Amino acid sequence: MNIIITNSGGVPIYEQIAAQIKGMILGGELHEGDALPSMRALAQDLRISVITTKRAYEILESEGLIQSFTGRGSFVSAADPEMMREQNLREIEGFLGKAAEMAKSSGVSKEELMEILGMYFED
Repeated sequence: MNIIITNSGGVPIYEQIAAQIKGMILGGELHEGDALPSMRALAQDLRISVITTKRAYEILESEGLIQSFTGRGSFVSAADPEMMREQNLREIEGFLGKAAEMAKSSGVSKEELMEILGMYFED
């Protein structure tokens, strides 16, 4: 599992790990039933605390993306496509809301903002 963590940017390491694993699940790189590395193995691989990996796995579990079983490990959960879509829509709405606020305060028109979004959407 290729997870890259950075100390710059102010995002906690456990959130970086959770976000990257979530991306792998939603992107189809990890599938239902796939085993995740143990918390200890991932911590050792990333040279971080086991507590940090535990927090990342707890986030993923609370979002319904993984299931953890004592003595067996953590596995990718069966995905409910509608739930995943709703969750993604909420996140997109949050990002677009921030972008709209920034655009308004910077004098960027709705048309300019839509053009920028269109460029990203086409890629």
